[in-house]
Amino acid sequence: VRWMMYWIVFALFMATETIADLLISWFPFYYEMKMAFVIWLLSPYTRGASLLYRKFVHPTLSSKEKEIDTYIIQAKERGYQAMVRFGKRGLNLAATAAVQAATKVQ
Repeated sequence: VRWMMYWIVFALFMATETIADLLISWFPFYYEMKMAFVIWLLSPYTRGASLLYRKFVHPTLSSKEKEIDTYIIQAKERGYQAMVRFGKRGLNLAATAAVQAATKVQ
């Protein structure tokens, strides 16, 4: 559980860091503070990732749980529909190629 909390918080940090690098990388000691923050997240003594997860991430995910479930269901349906559509296209292309090959042989 501890590692799950760490990786979730670290992934969120990496997503925000991408934007922050563009905006505030000129700030003195920015990279050193970033390293210190990652060490703080990872340290078993400070348990920074667990603290951030329990205070911010978990309450946010809990309050948005129904919306997240709805998006997951929609993604499953769209994925299934896309696979059926691409499967039909693939079969049509294969059938067309087979017919063209058969006509060329004659």
